Amino acid sequence: MARTRAQTGDGGGVSATETREGGGATPAPATNGQPLVEVRNLTKRFPIVHGFLQKKIGEVHAVEDISFDIFKGETLGLVGESGCGKSTTARLVTRLLEPTGGMIRFDGNDISSAGQRRLRPLRRQMQIVFQDPYSSLNPRQTVGSIIGTPFKIHRTEGDTKRRVQELMDRVGLNPEHYNRYPHEFSGGQRQRIGVARALALSPKLIVCDEPVSALDVSIQAQILNLLQGLQEDFDLTYLFISHDLGVVRHVSDRIAVMYLGHIVEYGPADELLDNPKHPYTAALLSAVPNPEVEGGPTRRERVVLRGEIPSPIDPPSGCPFHPRCEKARQVAGTEEGVPENCKNEFPPLADVEAEHLAACWYPLEEGEPIRAVVAEKLGETADDAAG
Repeated sequence: MARTRAQTGDGGGVSATETREGGGATPAPATNGQPLVEVRNLTKRFPIVHGFLQKKIGEVHAVEDISFDIFKGETLGLVGESGCGKSTTARLVTRLLEPTGGMIRFDGNDISSAGQRRLRPLRRQMQIVFQDPYSSLNPRQTVGSIIGTPFKIHRTEGDTKRRVQELMDRVGLNPEHYNRYPHEFSGGQRQRIGVARALALSPKLIVCDEPVSALDVSIQAQILNLLQGLQEDFDLTYLFISHDLGVVRHVSDRIAVMYLGHIVEYGPADELLDNPKHPYTAALLSAVPNPEVEGGPTRRERVVLRGEIPSPIDPPSGCPFHPRCEKARQVAGTEEGVPENCKNEFPPLADVEAEHLAACWYPLEEGEPIRAVVAEKLGETADDAAG
């Protein structure tokens, strides 16, 4: 997919010279060879304990049986509502969390149950950029010390100051600010410090966990341009996590949509966003202005999802989206009822088009509207109030 740069001024923009069991199929771009990251049936559940004896009384289903590949040099976008398991997935892929089940393979090595001794050399090849550019930096350390810490941990010291200043210059920071502290920088500059730290050991994979969500829009464009420039210069691979579909479309080659711990849709970025197959993806996209329509920004027909996201402690049976799904109600022909297979059987993540997968018993046809009963009632209420 041809990606374009975000429009920004001179303030920091960087110019760059078959279906599997459980998790479903993962289409592979034919030109990219073997994946750098392979995830199969990955699951993470957090126990809920109570009382002095810490008796287990339940568990949080944070990530449930997901599968995907990330190929060398590409960007996989991971999107979904807050609490759907995106950040947990990021920490599982980098083995900051121990998985409950499933397999994680990095560069041909199974790291699902690897111990710290075995993981240590691999951590040089996988890094993470966190969401909050301030809390992820030690306020008691200078910028030079923060960016230089990876060299110290992995015992690759040697002219560290020069290397740190080169990294600072590469990410758009003044190398003369080597001895300054994080509080002396703006939010965008602090995020650049985090990016420089992630780059220090020349990793193959960088996980970007909502790296621009805490920044102003103009600064977001600068950081996105920086990340794209670095990817081109250093042949980096990204797992890019965000809830902003516009940002994800700008940077991603492929996109996976998560809902309540499950991947519900997966495919090439433009195809998935222009022709969504899962009702949840269509609902997300209906809230995004479309500036390409003649006459100015417009919206798709608004889909108002009823209710709240179910609790991951007690997820619904069958399709996890069925309590909020307007398409299921259309199929059933009633406002409250849904088909039995939606209610009782979990749909597999399977091909609906070439390299485009969706976990839905009744995937949307191209251009198919979802007639949201709730949205219509809200519109009638608004009309009555206006009258």
